[in-house]
Amino acid sequence: MDQDLARKNKKTLVSCVLAVSFMVGLSFAAVPLYDLFCRVTGYGGTTQEASVAPDEVHDRVITVRFDSSTNPELPWRFSPVQRSVDIRVGETGLAFYRAQSDSDESTMGTATFNVTPLKAGQYFVKMDCFCFTEQRLTPGESVEMPVTFFVDPAILEDENMFGVDTITLSYTFYRMEYPEAEEETTAALDNGERVN
Repeated sequence: MDQDLARKNKKTLVSCVLAVSFMVGLSFAAVPLYDLFCRVTGYGGTTQEASVAPDEVHDRVITVRFDSSTNPELPWRFSPVQRSVDIRVGETGLAFYRAQSDSDESTMGTATFNVTPLKAGQYFVKMDCFCFTEQRLTPGESVEMPVTFFVDPAILEDENMFGVDTITLSYTFYRMEYPEAEEETTAALDNGERVN
């Protein structure tokens, strides 16, 4: 009888350990899986990426508006150079955002992005974007950063998108911290020192 109870307890313990291990594994996989889900479906206004533009340009015109914000921890002024552009579906568009550092030291930022209406995310495709990499500005530096994009012709076949004639592309810049070795190099460059 004691052996049966011990066997049941051991089986329960192993089941609990396996369940906890599975849940911990899921928690580590949740972020990459959610990111993949958003990129594939456009959920939450997540845009798509491509290396080439579509072969066909269609007559339907969509107005793309540009929006920007900056997290208060990043001492930058960040805004679109132009507020909107009209493009035809399948046509490649080019827009610029301007960032200027108000800091007395080099700062690094990264941009998050989405589009509204959220259902348009799966059809808004970026070919090149400053948001693909981190951006570094020296004290007082001002830069114009491009984004190249198109609206996927598949939007024409989605009846949920028939009434959509405006898409808003929004970016928010957040501060990033330098790795320690890069911080020392950046500080030396900011002070005009030569770095070997």
